[in-house]
Amino acid sequence: MKDRVIGELNRVFYPGKTHSIVKEGVLEDVEVEGSKVIVKLKLKHEENDSVIELLKKSIPMAVKKIDGVEDVELVIEKVVDESKKLSKIKHVIATTSGKGGVGKSTVSVNTALALAKFGYKVGLLDADIYGPNIPTMMGIEGVPVTIDPKYKDKILPIEKYGIKILSIGNLVPKDAAVIWRGALIHQAIKQFLDDVVWGDLDFLVVDLPPGTGDAQLSLAQLTKVSGGIIVITPQNVAMSDAMRAHDFFKRLNIPTIGVIENMSYFICPHCGARTDIFDHGGAKKFANETGLDFLGEIPIDVEVREGGDKGKPIVVSNPTSPVAQAFEDVARSIIEKLKS
Repeated sequence: MKDRVIGELNRVFYPGKTHSIVKEGVLEDVEVEGSKVIVKLKLKHEENDSVIELLKKSIPMAVKKIDGVEDVELVIEKVVDESKKLSKIKHVIATTSGKGGVGKSTVSVNTALALAKFGYKVGLLDADIYGPNIPTMMGIEGVPVTIDPKYKDKILPIEKYGIKILSIGNLVPKDAAVIWRGALIHQAIKQFLDDVVWGDLDFLVVDLPPGTGDAQLSLAQLTKVSGGIIVITPQNVAMSDAMRAHDFFKRLNIPTIGVIENMSYFICPHCGARTDIFDHGGAKKFANETGLDFLGEIPIDVEVREGGDKGKPIVVSNPTSPVAQAFEDVARSIIEKLKS
């Protein structure tokens, strides 16, 4: 039976090609289970949907011509041609929050820089399409991206402070409103991943928009995400926002690396007294209740704000400060978590 099925499939032309699906080499296997035939194909990752729809019609039609075949199941796997990939990224880390205003981009920037301090090759992708802050925080505002001289259709990321960076903020005019629907956001994320020469990276930190929207969904569909980081502030009211982010990661089958409490407390630079401005311990409580890892707490410090405004993140401007050390502790926790 299997040979007869392959014989029929040898008459099914691959859409847009001059050979059959067998001669084109996309037929992976044929399995026969009684009156049911399972046809397995391996297609290029970039193959368009119209080709797949035509195959879904032509293959069952051909196989059902065989006596005894009542049901045909088509299993299609999309594969990436590793020889054509210009970038090899070991770990993609997605940073998100249930809502805005919690310092998510600050955490993404300084965590990426802290990972680089440990000798890792790091990239930082600003996927916050509607509110890109990374160019300002990294001091690359107004710096245009360049085309790779070798691969004319590929973009070179901007390099600063030892990491590679790309943001929509470097591709559109400053202060221009980006009014994109889901399909355009999906295409933008795809280009950020496929059309940028990231090179070999140990970590690509992706700063996602707040909430649970198109950018998060597109990232999960387009690449394997090693894990997500949830950034929240200490107060109890922030826990419901964090829960939504955690639930979204679970629905997308993205493991949550852990939780970071930002703006955790304030140390007075004059008297040294500690003040829990936004309460304290909410993130640790959330981590305990959900079984997630607590990655660390980041204090409020005026240097963090000044560094972000001036394009000199605190991990670079004051690496021995308590805040910079806190980000290094977070980076260590991430490294250990992904090793396990």
